[in-house]
Amino acid sequence: MPNSLAIVAISSSLLLFADADVPRAMGLRTPDASAKPNFSNTEVAIFPTLTSEDPPQQAAAPSQPRKDKLQETSKLDLIRYVSGEFAKATKSLPAGKEGFLQYAGKPLNQELLDRAVATHGAAVRVGDNAQITKLEFRDHTIVVDVNGGGRGKKRFLDRLQIDMGGLPTMRSTSDVQQQGGPAGVQPGAGSTLFLEFSKNIPDLTPDELKQLLAPFLDFAKQRSASVQWFDTLPTDIRKAIQDRVPKVGMDREMVVAAIGKPAHKVRERDSQGNEIEDWIYGTPPDKTMFVRFMGDKVTSVRQFPQ
Repeated sequence: MPNSLAIVAISSSLLLFADADVPRAMGLRTPDASAKPNFSNTEVAIFPTLTSEDPPQQAAAPSQPRKDKLQETSKLDLIRYVSGEFAKATKSLPAGKEGFLQYAGKPLNQELLDRAVATHGAAVRVGDNAQITKLEFRDHTIVVDVNGGGRGKKRFLDRLQIDMGGLPTMRSTSDVQQQGGPAGVQPGAGSTLFLEFSKNIPDLTPDELKQLLAPFLDFAKQRSASVQWFDTLPTDIRKAIQDRVPKVGMDREMVVAAIGKPAHKVRERDSQGNEIEDWIYGTPPDKTMFVRFMGDKVTSVRQFPQ
């Protein structure tokens, strides 16, 4: 009889242990917060989508911490929506390549500005129409050319960089006017502002950069140059730029507005002797996009792997 009781007790213990080891017990455990999801089979788009037609969110998404360095996507937005913009000058700005140095986030030193204008003359006067004609990004400085800037004519390669890289806020006028701003203004006849940051240029939105330039320029009453240009485009091209995808029929300015400047360019001739140019985004074997131009227009867009 004692042996039978012992056998029953042992069997009961084994059943209890076995029950604790069944899969449903695992389902009751608290998920490991440090576990990382596996995206090995997830396809990630090369270019982010951005469209003004997205419906508003029901609840506000948590704000992302500001990055302490200007991102390439933000730089493209600054070029798209600030370079080429029109404004009214609220201060006189000095001529000459030395321009005027303004520390970001610090009050304007009116005495230093008056001294610079008195020494070099006023290239832009209070109340004048002004246009941002170029943005240049350095380690700690954003260089802002107004009405062609005060640094003189650029070399051909510099001009090519401007034409090809980046004023999708285009003025559909001559090359000289694109370089110099408003009609009749030549490069070097304007003024240059050096916007200095204590550390790296932080991540900025177009509106934040305009706010930093507010001591000198009033953008409020001027119709946006980017809006003027964008409004002239066909509906399908506008949608492609909003979706940030290249499209057959675009010109170079439209492609830059949609997806930015390419990492590489290749020029050659096809079997019929036509000059073609491929803009290459990405690096094989990762996803790579080839945007082919024949003349001024995109004739094909290919992505590898498909």
